[in-house]
Amino acid sequence: MNTTTCFAPAHILLPAERIPLEQWGCIACDQFTSDREYWQRAKEAADGSPSTLNLILPEVYLEDGDADARVEQIHATMADYAQNVLTRAVDGFVYVERTEQSGRVRQGLVGRVDLEAYSYRRGEKCTVRPSECTVESRIPPRMKVRTGASLETPHIMMLADDPGCTLVEPIGAHKSELKKVYEGELMQGGGHIKGYFIKDDARIDRALRALEALASPEVFSAKYGTDAPSLLFAMGDGNHSFATAKANWEQIKKTLSPEEAANHPARYALVELENVHDSGIEFEPIHRVVFGVDTHKAIAWLSEKLSEQNGETEMHLYGSKAERDDAMAANACSKCHLLPFMIKEGYGYFKVSDPAAQLEVGTLQNALDIFIKETDGATIDYIHGEQVVDELGRKDNNIGFILPNMGKSAFFKTVIFDGALPRKTFSMGEANESGTILSAARYPNNFPENKIRGGGGSMLRAPVGLYLATA
Repeated sequence: MNTTTCFAPAHILLPAERIPLEQWGCIACDQFTSDREYWQRAKEAADGSPSTLNLILPEVYLEDGDADARVEQIHATMADYAQNVLTRAVDGFVYVERTEQSGRVRQGLVGRVDLEAYSYRRGEKCTVRPSECTVESRIPPRMKVRTGASLETPHIMMLADDPGCTLVEPIGAHKSELKKVYEGELMQGGGHIKGYFIKDDARIDRALRALEALASPEVFSAKYGTDAPSLLFAMGDGNHSFATAKANWEQIKKTLSPEEAANHPARYALVELENVHDSGIEFEPIHRVVFGVDTHKAIAWLSEKLSEQNGETEMHLYGSKAERDDAMAANACSKCHLLPFMIKEGYGYFKVSDPAAQLEVGTLQNALDIFIKETDGATIDYIHGEQVVDELGRKDNNIGFILPNMGKSAFFKTVIFDGALPRKTFSMGEANESGTILSAARYPNNFPENKIRGGGGSMLRAPVGLYLATA
């Protein structure tokens, strides 16, 4: 394990070549949580073939009362697949290319991460940090599936801030020199996936040296203007899966000697590492609509709250969107946050001169959270697409808020200075593209416990990855 970067190659288990990827791969368990029809279609798509669908517990079923039986069946299926399905193994990294429905191609590098370099506790300055606040109540259901499992089924994507494209992209430029270990279509329109095996020491060493450079305190300080402890990786997807892996490891670690803990497989988690500056990664803003309020009283309240939380705040209202947009352009500044909104009577914006948060969405959400909590009858929804927000926001007793795109460098800056991204900051891709699971990891029998690490996704859609054995 490279102590500087906490990222290393792994032992990778692959399904037999005869297994179709479209049947084998399955999206993350926390997608389509209100859509049983999706999961029924997934079952039909698998059509009795070996599938990672049989290795996860979709959250849509958590309230059915049969979770224990489902977990027991998952563990039995794992034992079967370990013997009869996961018949290929490689040692190294896997370079992954995924073509999404939009045509965007995303590149990633699959390996293992040392959980000792990570904490989901707010405020801790670790090398690996969450990008959203961890809801600890989401951990126990995942722990339930892990306990007693013999295979790892991870769904975790991490991001590196590599504007020079020194890590993943050079590998992709020479993929023709690598052995392709899988390629195929993914279930229910999930896109197209290719995986290439990286085993030679020279390529692995170049990748690790690129990460060491990114982790350098000098590089970090120059990039972000702070002498705070360096952040190398921020979670892009699978925040709660990764948190569960950490919680699981902390429990197991209590039973081990220092020598056993140094190399126990549960100490590591399989991830796919991507460059946030990858041209295939696009952050799309998620807007807000507030329903059921006296709009003028709400705007006045929010203006006051924004001033209280941040400093001087101005509110301006215009008869048309064009007038509002022209005024915003004339009043823009490098430090201030402009928060456009619409109500039935017209279009306006708040100008927050000295925002406490890094992102506009943080400035707005900090005020909205309190407003919704304190206002009877007020509700909020998170909306994709400006046109929909405009239509809803112009109705009686509603307010629509438009948020800007988040710059890619702002992703890391927010995690560094604010600790986590605000809820529903952005999305990327479609739900049916969320983290398709393709393979699994086996723990050695000589360790005292076998655990599963796996789980769900967030609004940033993870690419397809492999399950890796971490021993």
